[in-house]
Amino acid sequence: MPLLTKDFDYTLPEELIAARPLAERAASRMLVVHRDSGEIEHRVFRDFPEYLKEDDLLVLNDTKVIPARVFSDDGKKELLCLDRMGPHEWRCLVRPGRMMKLGRTVTVGGIKGTVIEVFENGDRRVLWESPVDLNEHGHLALPHYMGREDEVSDRERYQTVFAREEGAIAAPTAGLHFTPEMLAKIRHAFLTLHVGVGTFRPVSVEVIADHVMHSERYVVTEETAHKVNTAGRVVAVGTTVTRVLESLRVGNLGRGIGHEETRGETDIFLHPPYEFGVVGALLTNFHLPQSTLIMLVSAFAGQELVMEAYRKAVEQRYRFFSYGDCMLLV
Repeated sequence: MPLLTKDFDYTLPEELIAARPLAERAASRMLVVHRDSGEIEHRVFRDFPEYLKEDDLLVLNDTKVIPARVFSDDGKKELLCLDRMGPHEWRCLVRPGRMMKLGRTVTVGGIKGTVIEVFENGDRRVLWESPVDLNEHGHLALPHYMGREDEVSDRERYQTVFAREEGAIAAPTAGLHFTPEMLAKIRHAFLTLHVGVGTFRPVSVEVIADHVMHSERYVVTEETAHKVNTAGRVVAVGTTVTRVLESLRVGNLGRGIGHEETRGETDIFLHPPYEFGVVGALLTNFHLPQSTLIMLVSAFAGQELVMEAYRKAVEQRYRFFSYGDCMLLV
């Protein structure tokens, strides 16, 4: 029987959705899932190093979230800057679309932009007279489930402490728990995948195998590739890291992830019964019901065990989603 989208559903009380972060990054709770035995433990994130082995390699996504959401000076239009296509050009998601037809203009921070292309999916290519200062005029595109607008404090907390490559719309949230002090004690490497708007798009098909995944850009350096290929076990921090590493393994016919710097895009959709070839352990946050992310985690640890872990997390009142607690699958 094929797996259905509804097989990845669960009931979540609204009050368990974390609208704001904890005061301390490493104070999050951590649900630990042992794939071999099915044992489920309740720990705190500060215990994370206890689960690492001497030859483990932690791989993290060093993408940096940009304040990509802007509003027109007259307050009538909203644009989400998805991808820089040139010095003065952005691919944008716009609202309302009827006010942003081909040739129409919009002004942000006194700078005029013109719609020069309308893509098949409704996105617009906007050419600006000069660069729009997103740091001054932009807002973080916080996930809708937080139920609030971004605040000044989010500029620091909705960002990992190791973020350095600008371009993401959303944060790689599994990395939000780390502090510089913890990371300094763990062997690690970085790759870059800019998390796009597709992260928020729901699965709309009945059979999960029919879902078409969004594409996201990534970079893996030669140094990181070497560390991954020589590691005893690769511990992926987040689903974005997992998708990149497994994409490269598939592209390399299962023989490691190659040895040179790699730049590309991935639209890999990891779901049961996929067999992982690179990632040996996974740290991740709790994900939305029926999302591609919970399907990825289920591919890693088994659908029944993951859904049981989610039920226990709800029972124990873990905090869910981007600013919430985390899950370690070993």
